[in-house]
Amino acid sequence: MARNVLVDAGFMVALLSCRDTHHRWAVAQSSRFTPPWRTCEAVLSETFHLLEARGAPGLSGLLRRQAVVVAFDLASNLEPVLKLMQKYADAPMSLADACLVRMTEMLADPILLTTDSDFHIYRRHSRQVVPSVMPY
Repeated sequence: MARNVLVDAGFMVALLSCRDTHHRWAVAQSSRFTPPWRTCEAVLSETFHLLEARGAPGLSGLLRRQAVVVAFDLASNLEPVLKLMQKYADAPMSLADACLVRMTEMLADPILLTTDSDFHIYRRHSRQVVPSVMPY
C-alpha cells in the first residue's frame, strides 16, 4: 500500500457529493486508502469552489479532522511547478495539477486519487507515469 496518498479536487468532490458520477467509486477508495490524505492549497481552493456552499462543511470537516492535510509549499517549488505548467500548456495543466505532479516527485511511494484523466498524460521526473487510481 502507498505510503503517501494524494487527493485532487475531483476525488474530494466525488467523495463529498452524492450527486457526483464517481461518488461510489470515491467512497470505495476512501476505505481502501485511509486518511490522512495529502494535497496542496490549490486543490483545496478548487474543491471549495466546485462544491460551493452546500459541500463546504464536508470539506471543512475533513480539514479539521486532519483527514486531508496540506503537504506542499508552493513558494519552495515554484520553478518546478511553473516548468510543468509550461510543458503541459496544451493540456492545459492547472496550478493544482502541477502541484500534485510535483508532490509525486517529492514524496516517497505516492499514489494519487483522481477523476482527472489528464494524469494519464502527465509525467513525473519527465518520463515516469504518475502513480494514480482513477474510476476508469
